[in-house]
Amino acid sequence: MTDVRRWDVPGRVNLIGEHLDYNGGPVLPLAIDRSVTVKARGRDDGTVNVWSDLPGAAKVSFPVTVRPGDLDGWASYVAGTIWSLAERGHRVAGADLVIESRLPSGAGLSSSAATTCGVASALDDLFDLGLDRTTVALVAQQAESGFVGAPVGLMDQLAVLHGTAGHAVLIDTAVTPHTTTQVPLGWEDDGLVLAVIATGAHHALADGEYAARRDECERAAAELGLEWLAQAGLDATVRLEDETLKARTRHVLTETARVRGAVNAVSRRAWPQLGTILTASHASLRDDFEVSCPELDVAVEAALEAGALGARMTGGGFGGSAIALLEPGQVQGLRERVDARYAAHQWSRPEVFAVHAADGAHQVPN
Repeated sequence: MTDVRRWDVPGRVNLIGEHLDYNGGPVLPLAIDRSVTVKARGRDDGTVNVWSDLPGAAKVSFPVTVRPGDLDGWASYVAGTIWSLAERGHRVAGADLVIESRLPSGAGLSSSAATTCGVASALDDLFDLGLDRTTVALVAQQAESGFVGAPVGLMDQLAVLHGTAGHAVLIDTAVTPHTTTQVPLGWEDDGLVLAVIATGAHHALADGEYAARRDECERAAAELGLEWLAQAGLDATVRLEDETLKARTRHVLTETARVRGAVNAVSRRAWPQLGTILTASHASLRDDFEVSCPELDVAVEAALEAGALGARMTGGGFGGSAIALLEPGQVQGLRERVDARYAAHQWSRPEVFAVHAADGAHQVPN
């Protein structure tokens, strides 16, 4: 490619606040120092060509008039972004796009949001569309929900766009547009690190389980007469009759409280308290929201056995990754312990690595 624009977009780890972004609750993600790179060059023939470094991914071509249902697979995230821009009146003339990823595939670290936000940012740059970051996030969200078929909230897109090195992003999802506040993270100054355990287990938000949880939460909110389930009072579970809806509501209520407690703990650098909150979040996601899986549960158990202050699954669930707050010198012990536990179950070896809070999407000079 010549005259290529390059954008680097981080993945994200959600520190706390799982499944709250579509329930009007607060979430606390951070952009991480593993990213997706989008290289883009404009065309004027109405064609989009896409290449990816995903194993076995072949070149895909489609017209800028692409519509939902025209294609699926990995390229649907790119095609969905083109379609979403057009739906907002921003039809591009064509493009050559190369997608390269340093994020483990299917790890629940928002490679999809990084891809869609990266493509939207690159096309905004190439064709001078004049999009602000919130609009880029909305374009990317619509690409996933309206084209790919995953009814995602806005947390991932806002996290990868608004991330700042050394900070988490506190997002209030009950207001439109969502507000973002930078929250300084001081655990590395105090001798701790956040580790990711990428389990390798299946993770796909487009499947029916994610949509089912969202539907259950909407039903619970409707029965309680609320716009957002996170607005429910402490009596909500008493007022609901369905045991499943009670459990889902209990998670939303307690997770909302955990986010506020986590922000308080981070501000006071009370790391043992933060660790306890992380572990409690996992128990709630496992038992009340039922989005964990054996691989995630074993990863969390292994992290706690290795000395972590706290650990939890992160992301939508049903596979993906867990996170653990621990000392840097404990990471190797965590890796060995989780490897042994996975080998005993005859599961594929997981990937364990430390992450650092990074800057959000940005153009990289050629």
